[in-house]
Amino acid sequence: MASILDEYEDSLHRSASVPQGRASVGIPHSGYVNARLEKETPIFNKQRIDFTPPEKINSLVVSSNQLCMSLGKDTLLRIDLGKPDEPNQVELGRKDEAKVYKMFLDHTGSHLLIALNTSECLYLNRSVQKVRALSRWKGHLIESVGWNKFLGSETNTGPILVGTSQGQIYEAEISVSEGSLFSTNPDQYFRQVYTLEEESGPAPVCCLEIERGIEGKFFIIATTRKRLFQFVGKVPEGTEQQGFSSIFAVHADHLPSFREFPANLGFSEIAFYTPKLRSSPRSFAWMMGNGVLYGTLDYNRPDSILSDERVWVYPPDIDVTVNKPISIVLTQFHFLLLLSDRVKAVCTLNGQVVFQDLFLEKFGSLTCMIKDPTVQQIWIHTEKVVFRYHVQRESRDVWKMYMNMNKFDLAKEYCKDRPECLDIVLAKEAEHCFQNKRYLDSAKCYALTQNYFEEIALKFIEAKQEEALMEFLIKKLSNLKPSEKTQTTLLTTWLTELYLNWLGILQGDPSQRNLYLDTREKFRTFLSSPKNKDCLFNNRASIYELLASHGDTEHMVYFAVIMQDYERVVAHHCQHDEYDEALNVLSRHRDEKLFYKFSPVLIQHIPKKVVDAWISMGSRLDARNLIPALVNYSQSASTQQINEAIRYMEFCVYQLEETQQAIHNYLLSLYALCRPDSLLSYLEQAGTNPNRIHYDLKYALRLCAEHGHHRACVHIYKLMELYEEAVDLALQVDVDLAKSCADLPEDDEELRKKLWLKIARHVVQEEKDVKKAMACLSSCALLKIEDVLPFFPDFVTIDHFKEAICNSLEDYNKHIEELKREMEEATQSAKRIREDIQEMRNKYGSVEPQEKCAVCDFPLLNRPFYLFLCGHMFHYDCLLQAVFPNLPAYKQAKLEDLQKKLAATSQPSKSHHRPKDADTISLGKGQQSREQIKADIDDIVAAECVYCGELMIRSIDKPFIDPQKYEEEMQSWL
Repeated sequence: MASILDEYEDSLHRSASVPQGRASVGIPHSGYVNARLEKETPIFNKQRIDFTPPEKINSLVVSSNQLCMSLGKDTLLRIDLGKPDEPNQVELGRKDEAKVYKMFLDHTGSHLLIALNTSECLYLNRSVQKVRALSRWKGHLIESVGWNKFLGSETNTGPILVGTSQGQIYEAEISVSEGSLFSTNPDQYFRQVYTLEEESGPAPVCCLEIERGIEGKFFIIATTRKRLFQFVGKVPEGTEQQGFSSIFAVHADHLPSFREFPANLGFSEIAFYTPKLRSSPRSFAWMMGNGVLYGTLDYNRPDSILSDERVWVYPPDIDVTVNKPISIVLTQFHFLLLLSDRVKAVCTLNGQVVFQDLFLEKFGSLTCMIKDPTVQQIWIHTEKVVFRYHVQRESRDVWKMYMNMNKFDLAKEYCKDRPECLDIVLAKEAEHCFQNKRYLDSAKCYALTQNYFEEIALKFIEAKQEEALMEFLIKKLSNLKPSEKTQTTLLTTWLTELYLNWLGILQGDPSQRNLYLDTREKFRTFLSSPKNKDCLFNNRASIYELLASHGDTEHMVYFAVIMQDYERVVAHHCQHDEYDEALNVLSRHRDEKLFYKFSPVLIQHIPKKVVDAWISMGSRLDARNLIPALVNYSQSASTQQINEAIRYMEFCVYQLEETQQAIHNYLLSLYALCRPDSLLSYLEQAGTNPNRIHYDLKYALRLCAEHGHHRACVHIYKLMELYEEAVDLALQVDVDLAKSCADLPEDDEELRKKLWLKIARHVVQEEKDVKKAMACLSSCALLKIEDVLPFFPDFVTIDHFKEAICNSLEDYNKHIEELKREMEEATQSAKRIREDIQEMRNKYGSVEPQEKCAVCDFPLLNRPFYLFLCGHMFHYDCLLQAVFPNLPAYKQAKLEDLQKKLAATSQPSKSHHRPKDADTISLGKGQQSREQIKADIDDIVAAECVYCGELMIRSIDKPFIDPQKYEEEMQSWL
């Protein structure tokens, strides 16, 4: 095991450059650099707004990107932050000494309430320029407003809650008439619903918040200086517009649930955090005398929405008696406290100050801090300056805090895009699980870290936690890259060894049967994993050795099947006499090579099943490669077993229509050995054409002769056209068989006669049967009685041949008469031919003077011409010109030769001194020769009409214009 660790570590050093030193387990193995090369942008990034107010800033509110600012005594400035260059200034129109006490802007940025220090309240809608006094509200100093986020619109606030400095909570509604604005009072109603008290009596309502839970349940949070009240109740469906009076009415006789703290700042403030894409807050922070009460909001709770509450005391440098906090803002993981000269950000996870920002004295004292819940921007102002904070990547260090709190899932969630931090969290979680003896969980986490492999492995080995070690190796293997082949090989081999050891231990303990089955299933899943397939295949020899060393034949077979090493599987079954299982593997995977290899063994034990498997494979198997198995099997098997070999060979011949000679020869040998009746039928079915017979005739003849199958031999002799041998052998079997052989040479009468004489000799001399010998004469017309008589002995009386001799004489007489009749017919035919010849010599035709040559269209009588029976007429030279190109080459040569001879005979003799008689004789001979030459020329040229004879038919595929003269002809037409 130690050697495997060393090899794995070496491979890691080869595949990656790793620093030599390491400080702790938490240092990632891949060498993550945890240093920040550049100064990181702070979470709270302050920006001074380029704005110089003409008068001092009294109050500022922001919501939905709408900013409202009270300047001096009578000016209100409205700015749409989407269009900051287009501010809108509104005059309050107050001539008295009234000052703006507080301003309240709803969540849509449409409704602005302006509380004055004279216990009056003004209203301004975003769509109008005129401020309107709320007459019903007069006489109340407004401390807080709870906006209705569920029923409000741009022209109507819906039922809202208003808190006063005297502890009263009023319900009101403001509506703007769209037809004629402010033609009536905008405040629809203003009625008291509750009064908040502390131990000393009524207390100012510092904050109000309205939230809706599930099933129509509403939660109303109200705070005083020291108390936080919760009002919970349902508003009947359809009556939401009627307000929240019913919720407060429940608590008319008793106090609602509340939280109270002893210290007192003189005021309190509550802040909420609403995530993006959500309409309801998720957490709250209440700034009061003892610190900040922080918690989450759980809308599923029946009586209280507050959950996971805890109090974070103020930092040590904040003395509530001297330098008390002014305002609070809550973000996802921090709450910001505003003091007169600085801003402090405290983490809600651990209560530590993570950010502090000091403001210069020249800006003046900080007055107020507010957050726009829609865009998550924080605004701070003094009487002269406005600042804005952008919250950037607030969760960057949250993972570390969650990790230190052992909340590893949350820590991983907040550093999933930072691998160096995630590695630290995983290492810490793994160590935590290991210390708490949760070894499997520890192994899963360690496998995801970049810690040194050998340290972790040795850690589990020393703790004797093999199961956890296996889990670690499995996870580590799954995280390796395809290029890390060496590490993959080592881990795969090591895991195989561990699995086999563990299975061996569990198998011997009956009480661990369920664990054994579960481990076995995991091992098989590991072996069959597609990701491990290539590695296992490339190192299958080593895996086989490991399996063999543990004697685990079951998994050796399982692994061989996964590797598709069916040869090993089949060999294993054969070695253990599991022949049916071996054949099932062959049949299931249908590998031809395996069939060829293992068939000799299997057919010795389960011949019928093996042949059935062969037949099911059909043409995929080459029967020639199975013949050796059948030959070995048939030499030692019984007749019944040989029938299986014959069955497969018949399937190949008759079903697959195999034409291989070896297959047919082997089937012949099996027939000759065990089925002589089938032998002859097979030979006859194979046909009589030697070119279409697929077995070897000579081999078949020798085989049949060895086994004494004479009829089969006779059949083969006939196919080989050895008719004499066929007849000689057939006479040993059956005379009728010999007779059928004697008639086969139809084109050779001499041979037929010879064969029949053999049969006659055998019948006379061997069987001494005169009647059968006479029957031979009637069966073959070539035999005569005189051919057979020499075979009979001298003592045979003529009575036996009387009828045959008479029949022979009658045949001779008939033949003579037939010859006479044929001679007379020939004489008559010759006479008629001579008459036709004489008639043709005297036949003539008439030619009119105006007749023209069919070729040149000139008068026919101007030159020698030919007249054909069809009526066509040609000049001699025109006919010769038309016929010559279409004559065969040898006739063309002969015609040219005859023309030369004719020209030679037409020249006058140059000898003037020959005797007259000699000259006459010579002339006569020359004239006769000339006529013969002309007749020969006529036979060639005028054998048939050039337009009506075969010459025209043969030239039908020839073009009208010679291809060689086509261009010339075409040019002549242009």
